[in-house]
Amino acid sequence: MQRPDSVATTLHRGDRLLLYSHLSPPANNGNRDEFDNVHYLICKGISGSAYIAGGHWRVIGHESSHTLRQQALDLRDRIERLYQRLGFRGDRLAVLSALTLGDKEELSHEIKETYSIAGASHILALSGLHIGFLYGLFLFLLRPLWKWKAPFKFVAGCFIIILLWGFAFFTGFTPSVVRSVIMFSLLTIARVLRNEQLSLNTLSATALLMLVCNPLWLFDVGFQLSFSAVASILLLQPRFYHLITVKGRIFRSAWGLLTLTVAAQIGTLPLVLYYFSRFPVHFMLTNLWVTFMTSLILYGALLLLLLTPFPFLQFALAKVVDLLIGVQNGLLACIKELPFASVNDLFVDKWEVILLYSVFLLLVWYFSRPVFRRAFIVLSSILVLVSYHFMLSIYCKPCRSLAFYNLRDCPAVHCLTTTGQSWLVCADTTPRLAHMQRTLSRYWNRIHLSAPQIISRDYSSPMLSFHHHLLTYAGKTICLLNDNSWEGKMSLHPLTVDYLYISKGYKGYLSDLQSLFSIHTVILDGSLSTYSAKRIGMECLRLGIPYVVLTEHGALSIPL
Repeated sequence: MQRPDSVATTLHRGDRLLLYSHLSPPANNGNRDEFDNVHYLICKGISGSAYIAGGHWRVIGHESSHTLRQQALDLRDRIERLYQRLGFRGDRLAVLSALTLGDKEELSHEIKETYSIAGASHILALSGLHIGFLYGLFLFLLRPLWKWKAPFKFVAGCFIIILLWGFAFFTGFTPSVVRSVIMFSLLTIARVLRNEQLSLNTLSATALLMLVCNPLWLFDVGFQLSFSAVASILLLQPRFYHLITVKGRIFRSAWGLLTLTVAAQIGTLPLVLYYFSRFPVHFMLTNLWVTFMTSLILYGALLLLLLTPFPFLQFALAKVVDLLIGVQNGLLACIKELPFASVNDLFVDKWEVILLYSVFLLLVWYFSRPVFRRAFIVLSSILVLVSYHFMLSIYCKPCRSLAFYNLRDCPAVHCLTTTGQSWLVCADTTPRLAHMQRTLSRYWNRIHLSAPQIISRDYSSPMLSFHHHLLTYAGKTICLLNDNSWEGKMSLHPLTVDYLYISKGYKGYLSDLQSLFSIHTVILDGSLSTYSAKRIGMECLRLGIPYVVLTEHGALSIPL
């Protein structure tokens, strides 16, 4: 990891650097049910990271020839600069870059949350939907060749594949685009050779080809969502579409889009619940709107690039595209504010995901030929799913305890009860509570914990007391130490402290506190520097006081 400074901003893609640092393997923080950062980095091909201080690196050369991916990323950067020159700013620029280039780095938390609650997060991930729009456009433009004899159909197919891979290059060969382009390339080949539509065979061949190239893609969330959505569409959408007869071309198209949306949502629901713990209620309304708007924005952006030789027309079209993005963002913000826009704080574990997909596949199997034996098997699988969920809800309950989490800049003691009520007593008046919520929400959802009450000042209740950084809960006393306010004070009768919780800001020595406190255990927070944690740990050893370093131990839970 390079420290951002003025010199670093002058670096260019292809520069060769000489670095001095210590590489560390990826490590998780040890909090329960937190995001598995180690697994994520390994799947991305990252096996180590380092902090590089200023002066510990320098440029030693530049590669004159770039790889194909570097050239693609250079092109993407030039297009982003073009968008900026055309007047795109803020969230509208970020959304346009995500829709057309697959670059989501500039998306604000607010716009991500809006799209997530409205059920349109998949729009921001450049993947199958966007490539499908382009495939349809290329197929329409090359339709005259496609309808002629076999040689012309072959030429049209080659053109489509070349154009699709050209767009993949245009986006920097992002994995989600590569997945979709491979799928539509195989679909094109199948239509040229056998006049076949997209089928489970084509989907399976795409998955096999991609996993041969990179087996770790199997664990990528985007890979799982993409293939589960397409498989569900292939299995369910034709059945849903023929449930009722719709007259009129426009109404048939709308009905087809609705059934496709429902089929895709069913196929991805277990994974969405597992990874995001949220279900967007108004997903059908959202997808009807964003599918239409996204197609206009995507086609408009392509035309925008083609109009580069005509600056006046390009600027005029840029105003239209900017307006379309603003309208899309505005309506999604309105959907976000609708009552019951999303169901949050849901929890399913990996075994429930497997059971849900098993029930789903068995239901498809049953409706292909409804017989009593198959109905019995389906009902049995549903019974297993419900029984497992019921047992999980019984065993996953909070107990009365103290919890210390390994989070940077979030020093806090979590006091839990058996009823789901809890208090988060903060050592710092300005903790990163949003970061804590995102990190721990999955664990809190699993044990059915209500939103904790935040306490950062003196507080008293029948169950808990917090005064002058001294916390009393369930017969235990915890001193939250994040400054030197106790320095120089004396007491004839030391106060018994069960846990001395030291976080960033304390610069003193434990020996200075022995006249004030009789310390049973010291807990060193993750906000402390490595040097401070080591210094205090060595002093604990010298004084014979047990201590726990959260960065080494992970989250600490103490039943009471």
